Amino acid sequence: MASDRSSTSSPANLALTPVPAGDRVFHFHEHAALWFSLGTGLLVMQIGAYLVPAVGTQDALIAIVLGSLIGAGLLAWTARLGCQTGLSSAGLMHATYGSAFARLPVLLNIAQLVGWTTFELVIMQEGTVAILKQALGAEPGGLLDGTSGKLLATLLWGGVLIALMAGSMLTLVRRFVSRFGLPLVIASLAWLTWQFGTRLQAQGFEAFWNRPGTGGMGLFSAMDLVIAMPVSWLPLVADYARHGKRAASTLGGTWLGYALANIWCYALGVLVVSTVEPGTNLVGALLLAQGGLIALGLILLDEMDNAYGDAHSGAVSLHSLQPRWGIRAAGLVFAAVCTVFALLLPIHTIEPFLLLLSSVFVPLYGVILGRLGTGAATGTRRSVDWSAAALWVLGIACYHLLAKFAPQLGSALPTLALTFALAALSRPRSAGGLTPARA
Repeated sequence: MASDRSSTSSPANLALTPVPAGDRVFHFHEHAALWFSLGTGLLVMQIGAYLVPAVGTQDALIAIVLGSLIGAGLLAWTARLGCQTGLSSAGLMHATYGSAFARLPVLLNIAQLVGWTTFELVIMQEGTVAILKQALGAEPGGLLDGTSGKLLATLLWGGVLIALMAGSMLTLVRRFVSRFGLPLVIASLAWLTWQFGTRLQAQGFEAFWNRPGTGGMGLFSAMDLVIAMPVSWLPLVADYARHGKRAASTLGGTWLGYALANIWCYALGVLVVSTVEPGTNLVGALLLAQGGLIALGLILLDEMDNAYGDAHSGAVSLHSLQPRWGIRAAGLVFAAVCTVFALLLPIHTIEPFLLLLSSVFVPLYGVILGRLGTGAATGTRRSVDWSAAALWVLGIACYHLLAKFAPQLGSALPTLALTFALAALSRPRSAGGLTPARA
């Protein structure tokens, strides 16, 4: 990748500079493979398990399908914009909100990427310890018990992440994810689906299908939780889409890959939690399946793609703020810091974290798409675009007000529609094309 090779020697802000057309190498297959891989993970399955029994089975599946299609469509639209402009996520924020104000959402993005990378490392640590205990057994006071196993597993995966950050993102996606990683992940998901589907059939499919919810969550609230996953990738997608050769293949590959993965993993989470004893840990439940040890191991390997995706985008965002920090060097530091956090921070409450991210990034990208995604993109030349900033703040307030006073309506879709419409109506009309702000 050009940015990887030159970031350590050039003072240019590569995050805010469009990728030249000649340096773009991603086709439809690479986009689809990348986003299917990034959309797959234990974390997604765990959140899918949260949907039941709060909502009934049929409502859960409706929320999963519609939420995934809408969320992945939003992700794909942003990817198309990233491909058209050649700009990173930080570059789109600069072009919409102004070079000075954009530092705030970029910093928020860095903070959430630290959280997501730490989450992924903790998930991999817990899965690894569970796999080793299942395969080798564990005795009281043994190496796999207590803090020793967690320490070793975290250092293992943190070390792998640091090693990957020293390489090229383009090489990783083209030579590993699309050629080898994707078939292995599909095989593991298919095997787990078969195993738990067979178990469900034995327990009685009709009772599962007609099971009502307890009323702890409405349909639109469930969709908010589903949409939260693709929305969490909105501040990252342009960092990869800017390397796409064609806007149409970038949009199609991103949409198809992520929607399929999100639907499959959310539904698998519902399936698993519906066939095991209440209170069973998801990882433990997966290990109960025949061949679950191998399938879970493959999913854990795929989880590293998610951690890498977060860390790479975190490095690009850091570089956008401090161009003297090369993308590779920033990535190494980012990965090391997240490894330390995974060892020290107790991270278990996921749902509020996801919904809080949605409240920030749904209106943020509603404004970006309203300003740049409708017709020829025209960016601001000012240091602060106060109208865009005000719309973002309005959108955040709208999201939380809806969650408090009208939860039955959901928060994500109304907020997205409001910010997009207002941003499009107030979009500056200019004859010139997009002029990205430069730091």
